[in-house]
Amino acid sequence: MAASVTDRFLRYVVIDTQSDARSQSQPSTEKQKNLGRLLVEELQEIGISDAHLDEHGYVYATIPATTSKNNVPVICFCAHMDTAPDFSGTGVKPQVIRNYQGGDIRLPGDASQVIRVADHPVLNDLIGHDIVTSDGTTLLGADDKAGIAEIMAAAEFLINNPDVRHGTIRILFTTDEEIGRGVDKVDLKKLGADFGYTLDGETAGTIEDETFSADAVEIAIKGVAIHPGFAFGKMENAVRIAGDIIARLPREMAPETTKGRDGFIHPTGVTGVMEKASLGFIIRDFTEEGLKSKETLLEGIVKEVMQAYPGSSHTFTVKEQYRNMKVVLDRKPEIVEYAVEAIRRAGMEPVRGSIRGGTDGSRLSFMGLPCPNIFAGGHAFHSPLEFVSSQDMEKAVTTIVELAKLWEERA
Repeated sequence: MAASVTDRFLRYVVIDTQSDARSQSQPSTEKQKNLGRLLVEELQEIGISDAHLDEHGYVYATIPATTSKNNVPVICFCAHMDTAPDFSGTGVKPQVIRNYQGGDIRLPGDASQVIRVADHPVLNDLIGHDIVTSDGTTLLGADDKAGIAEIMAAAEFLINNPDVRHGTIRILFTTDEEIGRGVDKVDLKKLGADFGYTLDGETAGTIEDETFSADAVEIAIKGVAIHPGFAFGKMENAVRIAGDIIARLPREMAPETTKGRDGFIHPTGVTGVMEKASLGFIIRDFTEEGLKSKETLLEGIVKEVMQAYPGSSHTFTVKEQYRNMKVVLDRKPEIVEYAVEAIRRAGMEPVRGSIRGGTDGSRLSFMGLPCPNIFAGGHAFHSPLEFVSSQDMEKAVTTIVELAKLWEERA
């Protein structure tokens, strides 16, 4: 199983699947379908005949039930195919460090990129593991190709071992999760699942039933443009206005100064010329009240800054991205409780966690498919320091199998 999941992972990460928030298409990049086509081919090769890629780049497939019970719920296992736009995903060159014996890991493609134990103490728990990294010039793509490899390996195991009793299992691989559009076009009726589990978490043994609630804010500024030689008393530079807004953001509400259950206000982009400028923000908090208070604070900063520029104007647009899935999952606690038991059966001590981020499961939960998040084993996501343990991926495969068995046993 370990060889299967690692071999799959190494095949998948070399396929460039970065999404692009600037694109309006679905998927945002056609290259995501390259991985989708390979996954469909592999699913069909292991005997899943209905595996297919739809026009939006999603992969759907079914592992048929092996139980005679007719009351076993239909479970969906989900992972996303795209990698983050934050760092290059082109030309990934994975390396496997066999039987890791501790210490910092210097990446061969860029000597300045070092996975330091001081920054990633989880490495102390991975002594003797086979660790996969990139060469340091790209991200690795464990987010979320580790999750894909684990679902694929579990599917192969279940198909090859029909004596393992389980209900119908649906597989869903999505596109554009990293840019917040992962489930925009998912057909839940076609999916036909009662609930699901995303494989998109971090440390082995973790089950996450809570995420941030998230909004995006777009601010458009219209300044007053004039030749700089004749600007005295007339020019209102939109770029300077944007800079004033950013300068007034409270540092104690930045991602780099918050942790645990603290939310944040995070500027993600600024563009502009003298006449007009735009700023993009993401706002995060675990509660709806905290989210709204941060948006009110940001809007207050903008209005205060604009008072110094009476000839200029602005718009302030809030777009909902996702909400804390705990609101939905608390209504069906057994979905998380069974995952906790499956992790225990797979030989780990379960850890309940909260995500300082979101998953496809956040959106799916509010669309009617309750969907907590199970570990995939990766670390240092969205960076060239990303790494994952082969043994932790194997544990995730075992967790999927045990979870499928558990729902059948308890039906």
